[in-house]
Amino acid sequence: MEIVNEINKEEDHHVQLALCETRPAYRQGRKLTAVKVYTINSESQHLFIYGVPKINLRNELKSVCAKYGRIRAFHVVTDYKTELFTECYHVQYERIQSARIAKKLIDNKAFYGGVLHVCYTPEYEQLDETRQKLQQRSKDVLSRLEQKNQFLFEASSEADVKLDEYISITKSQIKKKRKFGDAFKES
Repeated sequence: MEIVNEINKEEDHHVQLALCETRPAYRQGRKLTAVKVYTINSESQHLFIYGVPKINLRNELKSVCAKYGRIRAFHVVTDYKTELFTECYHVQYERIQSARIAKKLIDNKAFYGGVLHVCYTPEYEQLDETRQKLQQRSKDVLSRLEQKNQFLFEASSEADVKLDEYISITKSQIKKKRKFGDAFKES
């Protein structure tokens, strides 16, 4: 009995969620989607692609996946539960960004008469890959924060307004300055 359970294993995060039909109209996009939140730990370079028809489509699926980035590993997974007459493929990308794009664009795509379901498989990550992923994420966040701060400083320098100038100006003077511009500076 233990062997049967190992062969047909299924993870909770691999199951495709139902579409959200209770979302308010102003929040609803053009098509219905499932509501699922991904953290950096649940995202991965490793993807499972379910729903591939069992008619030897390995090369075709590999060419579809290769559009989104360089592939490290690509093979059929036999120890996970699949629908009748379909296969599950494991794809490992070199970059996590490639996996994000591939998941977004391949998921729910029609493929040779079947509909593909793509999910992240962080359980296939090695400890070093997880560490590298978290370090890269912190670098990305820090660089975005630096870009925002740099943009704020550039925007304030373009206006040529100093903090001391704002402190000493009253509201009526600010209105005059807006109204008359350069003429106000001369007086």
